[in-house]
Amino acid sequence: MSPELDRTRPVWRQVAAAIVTRIAEGQYPVGARVPSVVELSTEFGIAASTAQKALTHLKTEGLIRAEVGLGSFVAKLPEKPSEAGDA
Repeated sequence: MSPELDRTRPVWRQVAAAIVTRIAEGQYPVGARVPSVVELSTEFGIAASTAQKALTHLKTEGLIRAEVGLGSFVAKLPEKPSEAGDA
């Protein structure tokens, strides 16, 4: 069963957010492989280009790293949001 996506918001951002949540919750610990473009496309029912955009965003943010021929892996945990009032 694929997760429900809000088609009124950018889908790639929702997919990226889902992966970040999984990393934060420990489903994908540091060093673990994250789903491939094909796996994400199948799971979420999205185009490969949309899945690639989500993974590229996470790589740009430094949360995952790609190894040619092996896949993408968790590089670090997401930063916790700062508490209200911290400025």
